[in-house]
Amino acid sequence: MKRTPYDVIVIGAGAAGLAAAGELLRAGRSVLLLEARDRLGGRIWTRKEAGLPVPIELGAEFIHGPAPVTRELLAQVGSTAIESSDAHCTLAAGRFIPRSHFFPKIQQAMRAGVVLAKRDMSFDAFLNRHMGTTLSLAERRFARMMAEGFDAADPARASARAIAAEWTSDTVGDVPTARPRDGYDALLRALTAPLESPHAQLQLQATVRSVRWSHGTVEVGGVCLDRPFRARAARCILCLPLGVLQSPARSSGGVSFTPALTAKRAALGGLASGPVVKVLLRFATAFWAALHGGRYRDVSFFHAARGEFVTFWTPAPLSAPMLVAWAGGPRARRIARGCSPEQIARKALVSLQGMFGREVDVAGQLQGFYCHDWQRDPFACGAYSYALVGGEDARRALGLSLDHALFFAGEATDTEGEGGTVSGALTSGLRAAREVLAG
Repeated sequence: MKRTPYDVIVIGAGAAGLAAAGELLRAGRSVLLLEARDRLGGRIWTRKEAGLPVPIELGAEFIHGPAPVTRELLAQVGSTAIESSDAHCTLAAGRFIPRSHFFPKIQQAMRAGVVLAKRDMSFDAFLNRHMGTTLSLAERRFARMMAEGFDAADPARASARAIAAEWTSDTVGDVPTARPRDGYDALLRALTAPLESPHAQLQLQATVRSVRWSHGTVEVGGVCLDRPFRARAARCILCLPLGVLQSPARSSGGVSFTPALTAKRAALGGLASGPVVKVLLRFATAFWAALHGGRYRDVSFFHAARGEFVTFWTPAPLSAPMLVAWAGGPRARRIARGCSPEQIARKALVSLQGMFGREVDVAGQLQGFYCHDWQRDPFACGAYSYALVGGEDARRALGLSLDHALFFAGEATDTEGEGGTVSGALTSGLRAAREVLAG
């Protein structure tokens, strides 16, 4: 790798880093884009398998809310988004029944409540102390399950104020949820087009270990293909996942900063990187679609109150013999603790068998599974971010630049209610690039 100075170094080639690099290149800046993995996309990771009519999304899968930047990028490569079916069934007394309309009532209670305007508290405390007379026990259990499953949060630590703001925004609830028709790798095709510029240098398998910075200059050092490297630039955009920024410098994916990021200590302490376990189970047939005369043919989500995995989803409205087992928050941490991917997949099958009982031999139908542990991934250290109690301003603070040298992007820095999403990562990358250009 050349040591020639660049205008900007971008660290991390996920959605935020690619968006930032593209914006800078379109403005005529020279960019060195460094990525520790041997692929682009970060926590976007799409695979295609012969005979399977839907993409396998090991990471991000859904598009939440309007997400105009995401949809515009898909359109640039001739792709689009497919609106997801919103049919949910919950196992109750041995039978699947349509999900009760709990969430609109929870949203209404959050909008009517005034306690969070006075002070923040954990989501658990909010539900137990202030929602006991407004929401039923079943509704509070559902809210807690959603905080864990949707936000990958620990309700005992998560900011109730931040969750309330998110759940009453236009990205959750009665808003469109979709998937990229051709998988999220279509988005990556659009994001990588600007890298054809002669002003761009992309280097994969380049693990950054150190960043030295001062006003107007940054030098990064690391290892690329087992060889040490150094590179200099006037500016640097850090698009590292929250979990990596929080990791010790001595860890396999950690980065040391000189001087230390003292100004970011409070922001980093106000956020957490939530754990998620996602297992894609491929079967011989879409057996659930044939049960009870096709009653579940159009169901998109199956839920249960008990079991290790309590949520499974289908590719609906598309048809394919695949189910996704999903767990987030403390449940995900318990499931994955000390387990191999094969053991995690067996736990998913046990939970699924518990849902469908003796009606089908789930294990006998299984043809394979796909799983990636984002918690153990040293270049992710978790799935996506959530705010801790008192940390509702942490995303904004994390995104602030330092001394016109270091700029910060990534879903954890989103301030538009899209933290934890690809859309939030994209808009944060564009924002950081424009801050560089304005300086």
